[in-house]
Amino acid sequence: MSLDAQVQELLGANRETAAASEVIRSLGPRVRGYLRAVLRDDDDAEDAFSLFSEWTWKSIGTLRDASSLRTWAYGVAWHAARRVREDPYRRRRERLATKDASRLAKETTRSSRRRKGAQLDEIRASLDTDDQNLLVLRLDQSLEWEEIAQIVSASGTPATAAALRKRFERLKERIGTLARERGILD
Repeated sequence: MSLDAQVQELLGANRETAAASEVIRSLGPRVRGYLRAVLRDDDDAEDAFSLFSEWTWKSIGTLRDASSLRTWAYGVAWHAARRVREDPYRRRRERLATKDASRLAKETTRSSRRRKGAQLDEIRASLDTDDQNLLVLRLDQSLEWEEIAQIVSASGTPATAAALRKRFERLKERIGTLARERGILD
């Protein structure tokens, strides 16, 4: 039996607690990885995962047959990520990394492959949250465009699969340009 069917069966039997537990147990590791990739900070990702878990428990009854369980869960996770990212405290806090520490880290990196990977990570980190989310959902989580559109739209920003596909193409071009400027690509 698929996870969607199991959860729907539990919901049909008015066992919302068991349904929420199954969602968190089954999808939790992938959602946690998604949140780490989008937020790029372990503490923020854990805070967002806590919100995801809490909101899953509270809102599992709103799950509709119109979207898959996976799409619904990533929508809840994306909403949690945005909430954590927009938290006024997190906006004010200073990161411990400094230019000197970054320079030292670059000097100690020996392999070209590691440097290129770090440079790609820097490029990815320089993107806004929405672009990072798009990359993670499409590349890391391998979601279909329709699923991504549902997830993005769940946060209140209407999106279509076609518009996201076009945005993704422009994003790939921008990343390619930045990579060529840094000497990562020829």
